[in-house]
Amino acid sequence: MDKFSDIRPYQDGEVRAVLDSLLTDREMLNSIARFYAPRLSRLMPPLTRWLARRKLTQQLEGVDSIKEMQHVIANYMDKMIEDTTTSLTHSGMENLVPGRSYLFVSNHRDIAMDPAFVNYMLYHAGFETLQIAIGDNLLKKPFVSDLMRLNKSFIVRRSVKGRELLAASKLLSEYIHHCIETDNNVWIAQREGRAKDGIDRTDPALLKMLAIAHRKEPFGESLSRLHIVPVTLSYEYDACDELKARELAALASGAGYAKDDQTDIRSIVTGMMGEKGAVHVAFGAELVIDSDEPEAVAAQIDAQIIANYQLRDINYLALAQLLSRGLLTEPEKIQAERVLDRWSAQPNAAEAFSLRLMNVADDVQEYWLRSYANGVLMASELIESEPLSPA
Repeated sequence: MDKFSDIRPYQDGEVRAVLDSLLTDREMLNSIARFYAPRLSRLMPPLTRWLARRKLTQQLEGVDSIKEMQHVIANYMDKMIEDTTTSLTHSGMENLVPGRSYLFVSNHRDIAMDPAFVNYMLYHAGFETLQIAIGDNLLKKPFVSDLMRLNKSFIVRRSVKGRELLAASKLLSEYIHHCIETDNNVWIAQREGRAKDGIDRTDPALLKMLAIAHRKEPFGESLSRLHIVPVTLSYEYDACDELKARELAALASGAGYAKDDQTDIRSIVTGMMGEKGAVHVAFGAELVIDSDEPEAVAAQIDAQIIANYQLRDINYLALAQLLSRGLLTEPEKIQAERVLDRWSAQPNAAEAFSLRLMNVADDVQEYWLRSYANGVLMASELIESEPLSPA
């Protein structure tokens, strides 16, 4: 394991020392204090740091293994689910064979919650929990890196270039194959970055990276070793929807979008604490890979992710709003009219939708609407592209 020491999660023998270090980390304690008591932390920072450390010390007493750490995290998850969701459901777990390890390739809507919800389902069903791929762009602060690696996260080096990037990609591929070979489940997003526009597409470059570890083998054979299972996360409400819309609007205007040190942390906290409504986690079927073309395998993953996405009234209402405003292309307009003709909203759904939309700034509303409506358009395209069954 020495070759993976810079990217792998922490191991049991390292847990206690890392926790003890975190309990004295001034920056982490300040962040926690600001989160739980924003006003008091501004007025009396030493007191709130002391309170945060005292609380954490109590919660982490006796924790000296990854499994014990995950029990603590599960308690936080229970409270978060109760506070921010109206329901949490799952499907497809019958597709998973006990004792087999999988690479779960997931659509990506939320930085922290996507793998957290998949992990939660596996944890409560008695399966091995995940090792989670996380980009080093999210780990600018050492305490964040420590926290992630305590929760079985491993690091994807995205900031390197040239030969360093090739070496990092090879090491990452070898590590993921190592995880599967040693009975560890793995989660990775289908592409770099969240789908801010609501379009879930797998990047073929991801699949090329995954195959590097066994590049002397045919591409499809190398990927088949990983037992790839597509996973779909469906959020009724995206807690970061307006943040994403503002970013897309800024980029579209040509003004550019500059992140500061707090941008990703703000998105993580908003995603955790924001309203999500009904959430569904759908496990697909393990891929049967019969192609050596990355684009073909990506299309296989996309087909399952899109087919398993649970559309809600907000998705159809957003599409109807785009249609009424004349913001759809001609092909999209034809699709929308056909789909909306077969759909009717639940009672009070339109009123709740209008209230949410009113709180979105006028100049970003189109991007906000698109992020919800694109799921309907993708599902419609998938249905239309499927071959007709023989009569």
